[in-house]
Formats: sequence, structure tokens, C-alpha cells
Amino acid sequence: MWDRRTVATRNKARRRAVEVLYEADLRSVSPSTVLADRIARVQQLTPQDSDPRLGEYAIELVEGVAKHQERIDSLIETYSVGWPLDRMPAVDRNVLRLGVYELLWQDEVPDVVAIDEAVGLAQQLSTDESPQFVNGLLNRIMELKPSLQR
Repeated sequence: MWDRRTVATRNKARRRAVEVLYEADLRSVSPSTVLADRIARVQQLTPQDSDPRLGEYAIELVEGVAKHQERIDSLIETYSVGWPLDRMPAVDRNVLRLGVYELLWQDEVPDVVAIDEAVGLAQQLSTDESPQFVNGLLNRIMELKPSLQR
């Protein structure tokens, strides 16, 4: 099982992944492009610079979302009744992308953990209504998970 340090590291990785996804969304570029830019910047840092490293798990998350983004967005559109993807707050959209990715493609992450982490990110980064919205949509995807084609 994971220790507290692993949980804290993964929590930070999720937040950094959402930051990359959010930036890509705002710039209308691929998450892979933003990820490559960030990795290149980190490699140019001197020891006196702050350390914005993404970490292995954040990179894995961004790459996974980028790889499956079309399917992820389709699922979010389908199950977010009354909320087209382009009308959602950008933070919510990207927290949901991360949550759906972890639910469907990260088998080592328990479903309840993926949902709880996404709800926590929505609480930290978005509106007062966002955690409930994220929770409801991800719970619906979790319920349908056995019937969803990955």
C-alpha cells in the first residue's frame, strides 16, 4: 500500500498535471506541447532557480489525458447533462479530464481515490459549485465504467 509521502507526491502531481492541461486548454494547443515546453524549461534551470519539476506521475497523467482526450471529452459531453464542454469553466473541464483518465485508464488508482482527488482539486482551484459537479459526473462515469469502451 502507499505511504503518506506517496499520497502527497501524487496529490502534487495531479495538481501540476491540471496546471499543464489548463494552460494547454487556454492556449488552444496540445497538452503534449505544453508538457514539452515545461520539461525543456526545467532542464534549463540553475540550482538557484525554484524547482517547478513536474515529476514522473504528472508527466504520465498529462500524456495519458493527451492520448485519450478525444474519448475523454466525448464521455464528459455525454454525461454532463446541460453542460457542453465549451461552456464549463476551464478548470472544471481539465479536472474532469484528469479524473476520467484516472478512472478509466489508471487501474492501480482506486476509483474512489480518483474521484476524491478530482473533487479536492475542484475545491482548491474552482468555484463553490464545482466540487459537487465534478463529484456527480465522475460518480456517474464510475457507475458506467464496466459498460464504457475505453
